[in-house]
Amino acid sequence: MKKSYIIALVIVALVVIYVWSGYNRFVTANEAVDAQWQQVEVQYQRRLDLIPNLIETVKGITKQEQDVFLKLADARANYVNAKSVDDKVRAATRVETAFAGIFALAENYPQLRSSEAFTTLMAQLEGTENRVSVERGRFNEIVKSINTMIKKFPANILARVFGFSEREYFDAATGAENVPQVNF
Repeated sequence: MKKSYIIALVIVALVVIYVWSGYNRFVTANEAVDAQWQQVEVQYQRRLDLIPNLIETVKGITKQEQDVFLKLADARANYVNAKSVDDKVRAATRVETAFAGIFALAENYPQLRSSEAFTTLMAQLEGTENRVSVERGRFNEIVKSINTMIKKFPANILARVFGFSEREYFDAATGAENVPQVNF
């Protein structure tokens, strides 16, 4: 009788340890996803901080192309005002589309391409876009990790019990595969 009591106690202790460590793994993975999203947002903010300088630089050279500037400023404002991750993703895509207009302006205005301020800002923007891409990739890797953990048995039972659910990947917005059309 005493031996079966000890075995039962050991089994209960192992289950408690498994549940405890499983919960802690989910908390850690969930926090990693949130932290990586913050890294994506840091790069988005860097991009947004460059926009006013870029607009002012381009405005001085191309006064007649106000529509491009309005779209870019509007896209920036939408991102700043976005609350959810999904809203920010959509707003970030609008910013990227608006940037296409600036790139088209550079093609149409040789004096813009020769401007040192414009060239410097575009180089900074290209670097920021690379950083955004890297951070999005890292974000998706971490999301993959937690989603895999949540789907695996028996951890999926713990995930349901403690309310952990799959996280959404950063997906390109619908139509992002199409080259934006810019008409002057």
